[in-house]
Amino acid sequence: MAARQRTRHRRRPRLRRLRDTADPAVVARAVEELLRYLSVVENVVVRVAAEDLTIAGEHIRAGEGIIVSLPAGNRDTALLSDRPDVLDLTHNARAHLAFGFGVHQCLGQNLARMELQVAIPALLRRLPTLDLAVPFEEVHFRQQMSVYGVTRLPVTW
Repeated sequence: MAARQRTRHRRRPRLRRLRDTADPAVVARAVEELLRYLSVVENVVVRVAAEDLTIAGEHIRAGEGIIVSLPAGNRDTALLSDRPDVLDLTHNARAHLAFGFGVHQCLGQNLARMELQVAIPALLRRLPTLDLAVPFEEVHFRQQMSVYGVTRLPVTW
């Protein structure tokens, strides 16, 4: 139980900051970092190179197939050189790949961003003591679907 209390205490300042801020830029930055860190779409993306290119020292010819992992791209040090494997709600993570890239980018991404920017602070204000009802290790994540998420999320407030 002591470890769970320590985890709660580490999260509380971040949650309070999102709950209490009047600065929409603080919430927007946190949402982008959450999207980058969680990479909601867990499946790989299959594409065909439109032109010759080099990625990480590997030459790819036009017409060759490419398999891309969006979560791996979101942890690339070229995107975020400062601790890409750490959730830091102050990271400048706007260039993440959570919604895809280029012509294949999600059309609903702006609505999703707006919903998160409104819902997260409102939920934290409405339920200031919101917390997991079980240890994080007991939260079960979906494994057989292309969209990342939990099967159920027991909470308390």
